[in-house]
Amino acid sequence: MDLITNFWQLFVLSAPWLMLGLAIAGLLNVYLPANFLHRHLGKEGLWTTVKAALIGAPMPLCSCGVIPAAVGLRRAGASKSATTSFLVSTPETGVDSVSVSYVLLGPFMAVIRPIAAICSAITAGLLVGKESELPLKNSAQALSQEQSSCCSSQKRSDNSTSEAQTSVLSSCCQSDIKDDIATDQFDQPTHTMEPNSSCCTPKVEAEKSSCCSTKVTPEPVETAVAKLKRALHFSATKLLSDTAVWLLIGLFFAALVQTYVPASYLSQWGSGLLAMTVMVLVSIPMYICATASTPIAAGLLLAGVSPGAVLVFMLAGPATNIATLGVVGKELGRRAIVAYLGGVIGVALLFGFLTDFLVHTYAIEIIPLGGHHDEVLPQWLSQGCAIVLTLLLLRLVWLKFQPNWVPSTGKS
Repeated sequence: MDLITNFWQLFVLSAPWLMLGLAIAGLLNVYLPANFLHRHLGKEGLWTTVKAALIGAPMPLCSCGVIPAAVGLRRAGASKSATTSFLVSTPETGVDSVSVSYVLLGPFMAVIRPIAAICSAITAGLLVGKESELPLKNSAQALSQEQSSCCSSQKRSDNSTSEAQTSVLSSCCQSDIKDDIATDQFDQPTHTMEPNSSCCTPKVEAEKSSCCSTKVTPEPVETAVAKLKRALHFSATKLLSDTAVWLLIGLFFAALVQTYVPASYLSQWGSGLLAMTVMVLVSIPMYICATASTPIAAGLLLAGVSPGAVLVFMLAGPATNIATLGVVGKELGRRAIVAYLGGVIGVALLFGFLTDFLVHTYAIEIIPLGGHHDEVLPQWLSQGCAIVLTLLLLRLVWLKFQPNWVPSTGKS
């Protein structure tokens, strides 16, 4: 019974942030220009990864809300490194968690926490991007488009002469003209190609029916209400369908940890590598946002856990839950999970040791001001969002049983 109660409490706490993340993802999918993310976040590299980390760091989204937002970014054209960087920095820190950290943990932890989160995001993004540096799929698509372009001026050179001839003959833009005609073109301007011999014929009469015509029929203008409806439909259908299973699994594991792992078990490890390792192992199945992890961290500090181990918990907890890892494996590839965990956990441990070193060397005083804080959102809002989210999940279950149902993919 306690397990069910804890599961529902976690579901209620995460529902508003999850719906906020879904809404942001839907709005990005519809309103963001198609080439914006491709231009700013579409390439692998250091600067792209840094930009994604800085964009996600101040956003007040927790580990449940960032998942649909990151999936929306990825499907809108963001690279793997940028998506990973955003997926790490957003739940690890935020304007709300920094303010709560200042109140509960003191100024030192409030400063080092966002710095560690941004470094963790950049490192994880670079590792995941390096894991898949060869864009074979994109290269193949570009090559295929170049070969099949109706206005391509280049011919594919094959080893086989017959294949080359077949390629030239089958091209929609092939200008296979006899040598004497090609020679006479310069001497006799009136001698032109036949209209049916090429879709790229220069004749004005043929341009209207040409497949290379530059005249484009204007698309109907979509109203603001229609765009908003499309964004909400995309969020409540496609994105929620892709993330619902892992979200529920993550909440279940979090409820298991909360029910069967007491706080005294965590506090007995004190400081050092063993304490930080325990924090990592416990935080992986947990489903907790940066703001909610802060009062727990204050309680651990009061119980005797070192500041470095507490920082490891606040970094690894929001970024390495089961739900996030499931989405990383699905959207970025299974091998990306290893790079993702390596970047997040490695930087968390590094900053954990750095924090303990600075605290002991410079006698930095860290006094938690309390083990709890007021609710970030009113109870009625959290309960209402939980009910709405439950209805949306039930709607997805009902749609799954409908014949020939395919979730909307939003804009391509």
